[in-house]
Amino acid sequence: MHVEPGIVDGTKMVIGYATAAGVISLTTLSLFKEVLKGQIGRVLGASLVAMLLTFLSFEVLPHPTVGVSEVHLILGSSMLLLLGVVPTAIGMMAGLALQSFVFSPSDLPQFGMNVTTLLASLFATAFIAKRLIPLRSRYVDLSYKDVVKLSLLFQGSIVSWVSFWVILGQGSSVSTLQSIGAFGLVYLAVIAIEVVLNIALLGFLRATKSQALRLSLNPRLFEQASI
Repeated sequence: MHVEPGIVDGTKMVIGYATAAGVISLTTLSLFKEVLKGQIGRVLGASLVAMLLTFLSFEVLPHPTVGVSEVHLILGSSMLLLLGVVPTAIGMMAGLALQSFVFSPSDLPQFGMNVTTLLASLFATAFIAKRLIPLRSRYVDLSYKDVVKLSLLFQGSIVSWVSFWVILGQGSSVSTLQSIGAFGLVYLAVIAIEVVLNIALLGFLRATKSQALRLSLNPRLFEQASI
């Protein structure tokens, strides 16, 4: 998922900084709305969970290099469903920053592109999910088909953004397109893992009676959306 050093350089990197400013601004605005709703405590707690999961994905879990980039098990749709879009966005950004600043300083010049890949994919998935999932449906009652769609949306967006950055920096030669294809193909396995995990987690949450757990997770899991 990371844009490797040297893939995009020179003035083209400004595009990454500009798109990063956009998604970070959107995250800040969304956080402000949650603060107005009195949800700051839940958001901060869920953001910490999302940060740890993101960091684990980047540094602890296997992340082989395939084609143009490393393949990470980023559970974007899982965190979106369980934690909500704002905590997931904050956690992803914080987890990426922790990984980049502390463990992989060589990734810092690409931080703008990498944070754009994560957050733009997340917000796009959340936006489309509002149109895919009926207002009267609780997230714990999602069908297998809906869960597959959400994972396809997030992981497909990740692959699309990485492809964009690579083509921006390296052009669209046959070898580059073949490497992008290999990278994207491996993400089918990531989607399969994420779908199975989401089905299992939603099944567990349907059965749980823990009020503390319900209060700490995304309210949309157990409640119908307001119009």
